[in-house]
Amino acid sequence: MLKELCALNSTSGDEGSVREFIINQIKDCCDYSIDRLGSIIAFKKGAARPDKKVMLSAHMDEVGFIITDIDENGYLSFSPVGGIDPKVVANRTVTLNSIDGVIGLKPIHLLNDEEKKKAPDFKSMKIDIGAVSRENALEFVQLGDYAYFSSDYAEFGDGYIMSKALDDRIGCMILIDLIKSDLAYDTWFCFNVQEEVGLRGAACTSYQVKSDIAVVIEATTAADLCGVKGGDRVCVLGNGPVVSFMDGRTIYDKMLYSLAMKTAKDNNIKAQTKTAIAGGNDAGAIQTSAGGSRVLAVSLPCRYIHSGSSVVKKSDIAETQKLIKTLLPELNCDNND
Repeated sequence: MLKELCALNSTSGDEGSVREFIINQIKDCCDYSIDRLGSIIAFKKGAARPDKKVMLSAHMDEVGFIITDIDENGYLSFSPVGGIDPKVVANRTVTLNSIDGVIGLKPIHLLNDEEKKKAPDFKSMKIDIGAVSRENALEFVQLGDYAYFSSDYAEFGDGYIMSKALDDRIGCMILIDLIKSDLAYDTWFCFNVQEEVGLRGAACTSYQVKSDIAVVIEATTAADLCGVKGGDRVCVLGNGPVVSFMDGRTIYDKMLYSLAMKTAKDNNIKAQTKTAIAGGNDAGAIQTSAGGSRVLAVSLPCRYIHSGSSVVKKSDIAETQKLIKTLLPELNCDNND
């Protein structure tokens, strides 16, 4: 399922293909609706009605690009959709409207000394689709069209997965699996749009659901690379899901954080926390929506996030699934008040 989800193109504002896939997976297992922004709100009946309203959340969109101009030679100007480092973009292949392109920039042989000192930026790059003129390019592409990283899903090494869009198709997959399973308590599920451009979908769905407790299932930045030591690694592939106590948008509920870490320890589930206050996710919008919600984030450590070749480890996916399934009934217990 993860391979199928990652193969779909679904940049912020254009989540239709992932939404259709998810609906086909869950339509016979729950009640669901689609809000005006395009997010899915699903309700799965469990064996018992809980005292608290618990919501699980993941986002459907991925980072990508939007076409802003076409010059007289048929080259496409573009802007990023979501947070993308220009350094991971140059010379990457992209797809748009079922055609291929390559992101090009001035070759190093033609750079002057000052240009060689500067990192590339989006203004210095163009998408080459093989067109010979603006009119030729317009036969295939219009302003406002989206372009996506072209990336094959691959398993490699000792249980690693490489693909685009692992952030957050992993979360979508985990929510789908839970909806298809038998649950101890009634539970709400939200598949949100436009997380990468300001947590917009979550602001709407959380206002409608008005959960008491919300768990965001995400991917988060791992920097466990050669030469990076100690806390600068932030989190490590192979050490299990990341339970955050704070990030750039959210201070997480202390009792829920402690409950998640205790649940992992008591059930021999690997878990870790982040050693840097950075990034953010839909919890930042959910926490302050309507009357507020207590929030927890459980994330997959991910190398090279927001690129065309993100990397996660299969064992971390399995440990995350174990933690969420074990933790979910505990969220309805009185001892987490």
